[in-house]
Amino acid sequence: MSRPVLAGQVALVTGAGWGDGGIGRTIAHGLAELGAKVLVSDVAPTAQQTADWIAADVAGAETAAHCGDLSDEDVVASLVGQALDKWGRLDILVNNAGGGIIRPFLDHTPDTLRETIDRNLWTAVWCTYYALPHMVSARYGRIVNIGADSVRNGLWDHAGYNAAKGGVHGMTTGLAREFADSDITVNTVAPCAVNTERMRGRQAYDGSMAEKFTSVIPKGRPAELKEIASMATHLCKPESGFVTGQVISVNGGSTML
Repeated sequence: MSRPVLAGQVALVTGAGWGDGGIGRTIAHGLAELGAKVLVSDVAPTAQQTADWIAADVAGAETAAHCGDLSDEDVVASLVGQALDKWGRLDILVNNAGGGIIRPFLDHTPDTLRETIDRNLWTAVWCTYYALPHMVSARYGRIVNIGADSVRNGLWDHAGYNAAKGGVHGMTTGLAREFADSDITVNTVAPCAVNTERMRGRQAYDGSMAEKFTSVIPKGRPAELKEIASMATHLCKPESGFVTGQVISVNGGSTML
């Protein structure tokens, strides 16, 4: 029997709580299937539920959970320390934590704009800042950010959200060049609308808004969770070592080239 491609590696996936959309937990599950030991984190305590589900569903999986606000530098330091204390290494970071406050720009308040930036940009900045030294020391790492296709297509009501996700996209290219010689790749997966619990809730609450968000997608539907997760997990593999600094849209054609 062949050895799983990520056997012995340790992955940290943020925003992977049970009730937070599902992208993070689907990615975490996929990494465990590839043999990685997985630490899942979320601002909600449902991260433990995700860890338990993966451990029960994937034979031989090793998992752990963390709960905390990753826009807080000290919380992130503790999170990365947990991975190192438990497994002694950190090979993979998936910056999925986020969640948009989606509204017309002038309907935002200073508080909602700060929250949007905190959730989507500072979480990725701090997690990357604390994970990178360990990857540099090991001379190996895979960082995958979850960005947003709305940065490219100017989707309605997304300007505040795009300010944060655009920062993630920009950080991707800068870090990719800076750390390429340490065999650390940095890429972003940029989804369009995704068929999550949150998206289905938006459909139930305001069908016209959900329809507007999917109207720009030539495939005529939101992405499924596994369609996003499969790209993210692929970028975590050793064989993806020559792909770096890329923002890869998984978007049903809503932007092209």
